Amino acid sequence: MTRPDRVRALHQRGLNALNRGRPLLGVRAFRAGLRIAPDDVRLLTSLAAAEAALGNTEQGFALLDRADELATAETKGLLVQQRGLLLILVGRMDDALQCLDQAIGLLRRNPTVLARTLLNRAMLHQISGRVGAALADLERCERLGQELGQDRLVAKAIHGRGSCHLLAGNIPAALRHFDRARVVYESHADGMLPVVAVERARALLAAGLYSDAATELDFALARFPRTRMDQEHAEAQLTRAQVALAANDLPAATTWASRAETRFRRRGNETWAAVAAATKMRAEFESGTRLGLVAPRAAALATRLAELGLDNDAEAAELVAARAYLARGRFNEARQHIRPRSGPRSLLETRLTRRLALAELGAALGDSGKVFTHARAGLTLLRDHHSRAGSLDLRTSTTSLGRELARTGLATALANGAPPVVFGWLERSRAQAFRFPQVRPPHDDDTVEAVAELRQLAHQVRTAELAGAPDTEARRRCAQLERAIRARGWQAEGTGVHSAEATFSEVRAALGTSTMVSYAYTDDRLWALVITSEQARLIPLGSLATVSESLAKLHSDLEASCGRKLPVALDRVIRASIRRRLTALTEDLVKPIRPVLGDSEVVIIPTGALSAVPWGLLPDMAGRPVTVSPSASTWLSGRNAELATPSRWLLVAGPDLAHADEEIHQLAKVYGEGAVLLGQEATVESTLRALDGCTTAHFAAHGHHERENVLFSRLDLSDGPLMAYDIHQLRSAPTHVVLSSCDVGQTVVRTGDEVLGFTAALLYSGTRTVVSSVATVDDDAAVEVMAAYHRGLLRGLRPARALADATLRQPLMPFVCFGSS
Repeated sequence: MTRPDRVRALHQRGLNALNRGRPLLGVRAFRAGLRIAPDDVRLLTSLAAAEAALGNTEQGFALLDRADELATAETKGLLVQQRGLLLILVGRMDDALQCLDQAIGLLRRNPTVLARTLLNRAMLHQISGRVGAALADLERCERLGQELGQDRLVAKAIHGRGSCHLLAGNIPAALRHFDRARVVYESHADGMLPVVAVERARALLAAGLYSDAATELDFALARFPRTRMDQEHAEAQLTRAQVALAANDLPAATTWASRAETRFRRRGNETWAAVAAATKMRAEFESGTRLGLVAPRAAALATRLAELGLDNDAEAAELVAARAYLARGRFNEARQHIRPRSGPRSLLETRLTRRLALAELGAALGDSGKVFTHARAGLTLLRDHHSRAGSLDLRTSTTSLGRELARTGLATALANGAPPVVFGWLERSRAQAFRFPQVRPPHDDDTVEAVAELRQLAHQVRTAELAGAPDTEARRRCAQLERAIRARGWQAEGTGVHSAEATFSEVRAALGTSTMVSYAYTDDRLWALVITSEQARLIPLGSLATVSESLAKLHSDLEASCGRKLPVALDRVIRASIRRRLTALTEDLVKPIRPVLGDSEVVIIPTGALSAVPWGLLPDMAGRPVTVSPSASTWLSGRNAELATPSRWLLVAGPDLAHADEEIHQLAKVYGEGAVLLGQEATVESTLRALDGCTTAHFAAHGHHERENVLFSRLDLSDGPLMAYDIHQLRSAPTHVVLSSCDVGQTVVRTGDEVLGFTAALLYSGTRTVVSSVATVDDDAAVEVMAAYHRGLLRGLRPARALADATLRQPLMPFVCFGSS
């Protein structure tokens, strides 16, 4: 090989290493080339880039200065674009833009370097909030990459477009682009995998999925020390701080922000260091300490960020100053810092923060009208943002700002005390995901294969558990598949539309002789808004923490007593404990509202832990028809839906459940006809086919409420689990579903009373009524109860009345009628 050939080979080896995200390998190759050709401008320029990526920016500039002395007309464009990149890395954005603009004019005959320059200028536009300009550069870069056949370059352009979608607030599109880029990186540039993981974390942070964001960042932070990508490592630390801040882990937020700031300053990047300092400042504000110092320091930092060209970050810092002044009672200073800056359109987080600050100012001044105006406007922004997501996981996640806006509005409404006002804020701030049209999850080949593998492995895990030999490897693979399927679902886009909230007058008109009890809480204080067709009252209750503790102990007692032959003395002790817990819950939740309840049917709208109350076991509710719904709007929507006449029945018995076949045989006699799936016939495929669009479905099958991954709560069938995820694939939801075993009526309740679980999945899909248990069920007793329940339905009783009658003579049956009845 000739001397020039060796130099070219080493240069290409170094470039390949850089493109794969391996700058240290690039440095070694470039230095080896320079030992052969010390004055090669291309080697000097590329070495400058590699050193800068490792954090050695001063050395990078020195190498460029040396190359400048040797540059020719042919290499001038390469040199200018490289200087522009280094200027970005040290935070000199205006100087960097001038260099990149100049370089693009010089590189028309060098399409490869031109494409890389467009990529870098797009990154600069993104940092400064110029999304449209960034997308134009990225689209041009992608076209060049395709023409040159450079997959890595195309992947980086797609990656950049994902970042633009994230800035614009389109999280599904952002995640879709990041995943497309990741597929290429896995094959051609594994050093870029932690970089795209940080981008995914930013998207999940914006969606309110903080735990998932932290998982992505933990992966990235473990990989960056190996790649030696110092700037990206610092950005990952900063994002980790922002996730901790959003999750209210203030010590962790301060620690990670300090680490990031130190790393940025060591690189000489004062711009990014200022962003890290702003994050640390936000953590200090949220801690509520030294607010007198936080306010002026945040204002000064806002000025510094604006000088650096970071308008969005400057606005965010200014709002920290405003809220700190507000907390100190200095309203005039607060007003001055709430005013929006001129410049590019603010990010969603900034707009939400401004609305929250204005609402808080209104509350401090006693102006409830301003509180309602700004909190409502903020929640409307958030609702419109969520409407762009098709995934239930994203729709039910809520950012910390959304939680604060809802809390501020609701607290002011409760202080106001007017029932129509309180009702409006309850409906505005809870179970919003039910207001969006359902979007079926992805059904591409990869997802179908992953779901099939998950079902097979879950069956294997269950079989191993029953045999007393847990299969830990299969369980690990199941968790991996669940994460992958969830992540695919995040990419589904929503329709952007939503249904209207129910109005106070509409609900009162629809109640007839029933009573609605809508529970609410603020600062641990519980309230009950009790509504009838003739009156409405707001009634103060006790502590939510006290109720939650009683409820947890009740569930523990019910679990201990269910389906076991206990010694007489122990059984007596547990049953006495159950009675005490039920009496305590009645005292806290029902006694204060007795005068309004009378003996009417009741519609319960729970909040938080109250979703797990077995209402029919409370002494005041025994024998009384009770329906539990996520919101008044959800209840009214189901109430107004056309009530189907019995036409298509489905009865399913799962495996390994005593009396399941007996229960289904009894019900088959009650109905006389319909689809009956027993034994090996009760497969997932045959069940879903029969379930789609049926009128009434009854499952006697083991259920599992997966608290850590609720989309995969499931019922056991002969060939594997029927998962909550599967329910969202139905074209037409069953009208009425009964789940007679286990505790699949339980839910995970996210912020904003957004519920997830198997029962919730059916309600989201459009099922009008679900009868299921919120605690473990005695299977022997359930057979008789279920037969009585279905006989009641055939006599024309509504589900809530049929359930109340069927359970009246059978103690400790924790079934609940969910939805509308």
